[in-house]
Amino acid sequence: MKLNGLSRQIALSMVKISLGISALTTITSWLFYYIIFSYLPEQYSCESISIWPDFSDWLLIAFTTLMGLVLSIVVAVKLSGRILVPLNSVANGIRSVAHGDLNARAICNDQSLGEAASLVNDFNALVDKLQKTTEEQRFWHAAIAHELRTPVTILRGRLQGLSEGVFAPSEATFSGLLKQIENIGRLIEDLRVVSLAECGHLHFEMRGVALAAEVQSVVNLYKPIFLESGHQIHLDVQADIVYCDPARIRQALVAILENVKVHANPGEICIKLVVENDWCALRIKDAGPGIEPEAIPLIFKAFFKSTTSNSPKSTGLGLAVVDAIMKAHNGLATCESVLGQWTQFELGWPNRPQDDLRA
Repeated sequence: MKLNGLSRQIALSMVKISLGISALTTITSWLFYYIIFSYLPEQYSCESISIWPDFSDWLLIAFTTLMGLVLSIVVAVKLSGRILVPLNSVANGIRSVAHGDLNARAICNDQSLGEAASLVNDFNALVDKLQKTTEEQRFWHAAIAHELRTPVTILRGRLQGLSEGVFAPSEATFSGLLKQIENIGRLIEDLRVVSLAECGHLHFEMRGVALAAEVQSVVNLYKPIFLESGHQIHLDVQADIVYCDPARIRQALVAILENVKVHANPGEICIKLVVENDWCALRIKDAGPGIEPEAIPLIFKAFFKSTTSNSPKSTGLGLAVVDAIMKAHNGLATCESVLGQWTQFELGWPNRPQDDLRA
């Protein structure tokens, strides 16, 4: 093992240092006394003193060298322990992670060197991130399968019934099948937008548009639907030229209106466009029932569904798409709500050309 080899290398290096220091001390001592007795005989007499070591000197040199060796080995063992304990732990952790154990973590003791301890902390942070990403990936797979299962099951049942003559072909039947296909297509598009946004490849085209007209076109599309459900839409939009990707802004507005259609109580829906200080804000406010405070920070996450919502029509992706589109505009999507009274979504982004946003 390389780490055991490293331990031996540390011990051998300490032994070599100890022997080198002992040899250097002895040789320099001999040279010193040789020079003194050879070139300064008047001050120092060497008649009764030998510069060459006798038996007792050899014993002293041997004892000193032996003690130096013992001390160097002890220091080497302690030093290698401070280095190798965290390194061995990281190596074992890497092997465990390679075999699929994402719960593996490296450890270090209180005597580990700072660099080794930093390596352990960095490894643990990396595994934490990998584990979180893997868990999110599993959640996404399960959520996607869950959302696709319902329309696919309906399609299969209806088509099987048509092929076996259980259902008579009719305009209503084919309309229902087409609606399920549209739901699948919308889900796939939402997944595509969120995935592209997360990897930073959601492309958009900023240009100056009369956003009031774009908002009005979306409202005209939804007005009959909202009238049937008891909602009244009130528009307050400015006719200013706004820099944005109009297709993406329409997509975000549609996602919010779909959310309002499913969850909001009958009543007034206010849509307001405000442009001031190079900032554009599109606000959509409904008449309740509101969102519980603990859910507000989570509603823009993919596949999140409020515990108070029992609507089977929500995929939990609409607001995630809104958040992705706003981030692509260097803006943000926010939500304010008073439980039992109202909820307001705000889409805000810098009102500047695309080149200025990249600067």
